[in-house]
Amino acid sequence: MTIKIYGDAGSGSLRRVTAAAKIMNIELERVNVDLFKGESQTDDFKSRFNPHGLTPVLEEGDIILWEASAINLYLADKMNSPLTGTTREERFQVLQWMFWSGEQWRTFTTTIFDERVAKTILGMPKDEAVIKFAEGKIRAAAKVLDQHLEGRKFMVGNGLTFADIDIAAPFSQVDRARFPFEEYPNLIAWHDNLLQSFPAWAATKAEVDKRMESFLESVGVNL
Repeated sequence: MTIKIYGDAGSGSLRRVTAAAKIMNIELERVNVDLFKGESQTDDFKSRFNPHGLTPVLEEGDIILWEASAINLYLADKMNSPLTGTTREERFQVLQWMFWSGEQWRTFTTTIFDERVAKTILGMPKDEAVIKFAEGKIRAAAKVLDQHLEGRKFMVGNGLTFADIDIAAPFSQVDRARFPFEEYPNLIAWHDNLLQSFPAWAATKAEVDKRMESFLESVGVNL
């Protein structure tokens, strides 16, 4: 049965799914949803796919699933993939870091992206107090990551897992949103290793960059 993935090529969340699918050798039918044109905000999209008007969304037969982490776990279950961990202990550690990433990490990088990128596109003033607060949270989390990654190539065990993919997601927009990641050498080295070791992660980075740069040029925005 065809697995459809709805999303925008400029989305780091879609990237998490498409990169993982390539690594697991799962074929996806991509359905473009232009976030910049508000295509996910229509009543039809919200009623049919995601009431929050967010992507990515998976559709397989009668199954509709949103949230990139849930989609990835769904796909991994089909393949019995080691991306979820290779032992019982690893599987819970992977889940621990996936949940941590959503609560302590990506929520604050998303805030800064919204302030520095989205508001610039919309011609709205940035809230420097919000940026300062979010950067403080990012630095606190990055310090934890930097210490954890000392002497490690992967977040959990000796191979790539969803813990790596979820935590690496903000690097999709790091150059545009200017997250303070460069202050943490172990974090940078870990992500450089992902780019060099996994062609799917590098390829999806190029896709995000192309989409974002093309859009920003089309609206005359220079970040």
